[in-house]
Amino acid sequence: MNDYHVCSLVVYTSAGQTEFVKKAIENLKGAEVPVSNEVGKMVVVLEGDSRDGLVERFDKIKNLPGVITVTLVYHQMDEKSELKEA
Repeated sequence: MNDYHVCSLVVYTSAGQTEFVKKAIENLKGAEVPVSNEVGKMVVVLEGDSRDGLVERFDKIKNLPGVITVTLVYHQMDEKSELKEA
């Protein structure tokens, strides 16, 4: 059985570091920055097959130069089960 996890984060950056942080986040596996602005706010979506993988990427984002805060807004886990033949 595999799980599917998705979470959203709000990331605040120093205004001069927003583009650097956005590019660094988008280089992470399963990460997307659908919304950002010039004053340093962005919404980040992470997805993957384990909670630990999301936590690892959350920590990487939190420790990027220029990041002020990272807040978890939403997390959902769905179980995927393999079809069994009767």
